[in-house]
Formats: sequence, structure tokens, C-alpha cells
Amino acid sequence: MIRLPESSAPALRADAARNRDQVLAVATRVFGTADREPSMRAIAREAGVGIGTLYRHFPTRESLVDAVYRDQVVRLTSGADELLAELSPSAALRRWMDLFGDWIATKNGMLDTLLTMIESGEIAHDRTRTELHSAVERILRAGRTTGEFGVDVTAEDVAASLIGVFTVAPLPDHRARAHRLLDIVSNGLRPPPPG
Repeated sequence: MIRLPESSAPALRADAARNRDQVLAVATRVFGTADREPSMRAIAREAGVGIGTLYRHFPTRESLVDAVYRDQVVRLTSGADELLAELSPSAALRRWMDLFGDWIATKNGMLDTLLTMIESGEIAHDRTRTELHSAVERILRAGRTTGEFGVDVTAEDVAASLIGVFTVAPLPDHRARAHRLLDIVSNGLRPPPPG
């Protein structure tokens, strides 16, 4: 299980922390399955909390989108190391690809707000790309050491492949096709046989 780093924010009471975590988890799920941005009231209702509780933790739609976005990025970046601790590099990368797909799907339900925040500089898109490439590179480096990945494979190659897969097989509607395409990409990262 992927663990998130400790926050430097003041500690919340246990029930408040549970409510915040519940809202964050539900918002992530709702954003990932929505074809348009859901209302804050719909997210609160789905999370089983009052709208006041949601706004206490996330005073604006932007603050909720920011929290979901950053939570997903942390899961992807710290998740790379945790997956490597549990799995072989090739299995870790394949599982990481699934997490990346979930992140892409989550962005669909908050796209308008997210794009506005990126354009205004509230979210540093270039920094996110650098962090994700670094996570992929750590897995690739481990796989090159074990001989599971070719020496010429780069994090940029993997990222471009993933964007292609999720463009032609967007989640959640095309999960089976995306899974098959990710398997093909994953197999293509192996070094050619000797000779």
C-alpha cells in the first residue's frame, strides 16, 4: 500500500482527518468517473458529509482540485519507490502505468478548473512533469541494472507512450483496451534478445 508523506500542516482531530480523507478519496473517485465537473454538493453527498464539512476542509473548488491533483502526484512519485520495494522493476513499472492511467482519468472530471489553475500558475505543470519523469527514471534505472529494460529506453519514451495509450483508450470506458495496450508497451521495453 502506498503511504503518503507526513504533512507539515497542523494535525487535525481524528474525526476531522477522517472526514477530510473521505472527501478527498470520494472526490478522486467522482472526478475519475465523471464526464463533466461534478458540483461540490454532489461530492459532499457522495462522501456522506454535509456541504459545510466539505467547505471547511476545501473552501473553494480550486482548493479541492489542488488537493486531489497533488495527492495523485505524490502517490505516483513516492509510489515508484514503494512499488520497487515490493516488485521487480518490470512489474513495478507496469503497476505504475495503471496508477498513471487512474491519474489521467481523475483529471477528466476536473479538467476545466485544472486548466485554469495551470494557466494562472497555481499549479506548476512543468514541475509535475519533471517529478513524474524522475519517478519513471528510478524504475527504469533499477530495471536496466537487472536487465529487464533496454539501456536506450527513456522516461520521456514511457511518458509519450502512456499519453498515446490513454488518448486512444481513455479510462474508465476503455479499461480493457488500455490494459492490453499497456501490456504491449511494457513488453516493448524489454531489451532485444542477444544476437
